Amino acid sequence: MVSELDLGLVHALQVRPRASWTDLAPLLGATAVTLARRWERLTEEGLAWVSAVPGPAFSRSGCTAFVFVRCAPAARRRLARRVALLPEAVTVELVAPGRADLMVDVLAPDLAGVHRFVNEELAVLPGVLELECVFATSLYAEGSRWRLGSLDAVQLSVLGRTGSADGAAGSVAEPGTMDRVLLDALVRDGRTRLSVLAGLVDSSAATVRRRLARLTAAGVVAFRCDVAPVVSGLPVSVTFRGRASVNDVNRLHRTLATLPECRLLAAVTGSANVLATYWLRDIGGVQQRETAACAQLPSLDVIERVLGVRTVKRMGHLLDDEGRRVGVQPIRPW
Repeated sequence: MVSELDLGLVHALQVRPRASWTDLAPLLGATAVTLARRWERLTEEGLAWVSAVPGPAFSRSGCTAFVFVRCAPAARRRLARRVALLPEAVTVELVAPGRADLMVDVLAPDLAGVHRFVNEELAVLPGVLELECVFATSLYAEGSRWRLGSLDAVQLSVLGRTGSADGAAGSVAEPGTMDRVLLDALVRDGRTRLSVLAGLVDSSAATVRRRLARLTAAGVVAFRCDVAPVVSGLPVSVTFRGRASVNDVNRLHRTLATLPECRLLAAVTGSANVLATYWLRDIGGVQQRETAACAQLPSLDVIERVLGVRTVKRMGHLLDDEGRRVGVQPIRPW
């Protein structure tokens, strides 16, 4: 069972993923000990987890691509598990058979890195028949911005005020060796204690806190709280691929991104220059969401509806058939 307190806790951690239980206790009307126990149960059961992900700076320096893979029918699940082992494949989803069987989100430091991964690692895997790769030219919405919607406006206002001093000014160049050790640990568990992180790099907790603050403020890293469908209540995933006029593409953040359940929204290369993913309550929501999208952006012509069947990996975390986290295959896009 997932309680109202659990839902509120998850939403709070989506806003402030590394907030202390002491800070969240008065907001949620529970003791810090209770919140810690609730979170421990949620993570142990694979219902929710916090992890480090690339921050806003990645869209300026790195490369995001979406690869649609067609494969032999008998190879679908086996290939998905194999692709999930590759660090560049940050998210792997089995989709309803059509023009593709798998949808893979790829992160790499540059365009050459994506080409190398797609052509030299992905394309040569047994069972792969055909690949289509499109590149994100602008990312208007992604998972770290998605919210559960369990807290009210007053709670969110308080949460925003208490978190206003969490960041630190400054900029960072390319992450160093110590930073990469910290990031690797935080990809596995974004709430790893400062004392534990300090032990990994043989430094002090204060030094680690400052380094993480700089990495976050510079947009190198962000943190997000993900959930299984039993928590979100949104078990259906659909990705729309469509065409919109060039003049309308820059309006995506004011139109399609404002629709409920928007999980991902990007302008991409190719004849279908818009890619949008929504999490929905049921299959009937697919038509409703498409209708709403076209009403918001009249020039949009939806040319393909890619229905997710099972997410095998999401941002480095391995999931079971019910979408619960069962392991980690770390990503290293930095």
